[in-house]
Amino acid sequence: MRLPGAFLAPLSVLGLLPALPADAGPVKNPKAVVEEMIRDMTLPHEGRPHGVPDAYDWARRPRLSMGNAPGRFRAFSAWGQLYEDAGGNPARNTRVHLRTLQAWILSRKDGTWRRVQEGRELQGAAFREDFVENRNRPADARPVKEGGVSASAGDGHNYHFWPAEGRVPIDPDDVAGVVIAIQARLVLDDPLGPDDRAKAKYLLGVGADYWLDVQAAWDHFKTNADVGIGRFRYVTEDWAAFTMTTAPADVLRKNPPPIE
Repeated sequence: MRLPGAFLAPLSVLGLLPALPADAGPVKNPKAVVEEMIRDMTLPHEGRPHGVPDAYDWARRPRLSMGNAPGRFRAFSAWGQLYEDAGGNPARNTRVHLRTLQAWILSRKDGTWRRVQEGRELQGAAFREDFVENRNRPADARPVKEGGVSASAGDGHNYHFWPAEGRVPIDPDDVAGVVIAIQARLVLDDPLGPDDRAKAKYLLGVGADYWLDVQAAWDHFKTNADVGIGRFRYVTEDWAAFTMTTAPADVLRKNPPPIE
């Protein structure tokens, strides 16, 4: 995705997955997680993200781009994007709680999954839904005491976010697979206001970018390219994991990543 030069320093699965309690720790069922990751890359989006043109190849379903071939790019960052549904979002007192944006890379040399970003702190901005000219403004996002941030999207803008720890260097010849995962649920904006979470229509998806290096500014896709974009799914009141992966299904089943 497109990330602004203003954020130069810090830049850098699915419905069947059991819901996570509010104090959830590591995911304990790796087989279930793997099957959901596979679905996150094979099924169409649950809904249409508002303002994304039909011509965009990720408007209706997940897809890979650079995949496991970074080429000349030597840095990496996970990201996520929160949209309201194409039909609108009638819930005015609901936000999305996001936490723990993890990035894992499978080594081509030794077959080991290594976590390259932990993403316990997030940064982001409200971008135009179609990302034209990378235009963005400050996001409606705030820290949550339990960890992570809560955010909203709408009024022609998404919430595009990434780990505050920044991009990380990678060996472009040692990428056999990538996994991105985040946890999300619906929360109330005003706890004393009406509970309209059942009406909320927020769609969330994750992905990643390769970059020339850890400091390169965005330059109309000359300095970065996306790795892939995962399936958009509706956020619900229960914790759920949202993922993207470049690893083939047979690799994931034989050697699942230890995501939390």
